[in-house]
Amino acid sequence: METRLFKGYGSIEAKKEGYGPIGKGGNGLILHSALAIEPQNGQSLGLLWQKLWNREPKPKPLQDETPTQKKQRQVAARKEARNHPLEQKESYKWVEALTWVENLVSQQTRVIHVFDSCW
Repeated sequence: METRLFKGYGSIEAKKEGYGPIGKGGNGLILHSALAIEPQNGQSLGLLWQKLWNREPKPKPLQDETPTQKKQRQVAARKEARNHPLEQKESYKWVEALTWVENLVSQQTRVIHVFDSCW
């Protein structure tokens, strides 16, 4: 069976190499969105906020790195990341959304934020 890609897909696929890591080993972009929904009938009212971004690529490990060295490197990277200021962390994008939306809507508007995270 032959698989045909729509015209232009090859160039999109090539661009992914410049994107940062996502999920379990792939490359891509991350999109944070804040959507307004009318609560009575669930009707979508539109986007209130949206931010498209990508993670920085991780440095390549040494070729002869042992499993113990890999674990030590990962522990050190996590420890270092915990010490970054909030504004430099991925979770700050959620704070940006909260701040933007709260300043956008009236005080009589009830806002419920739902965030997800995959680990």
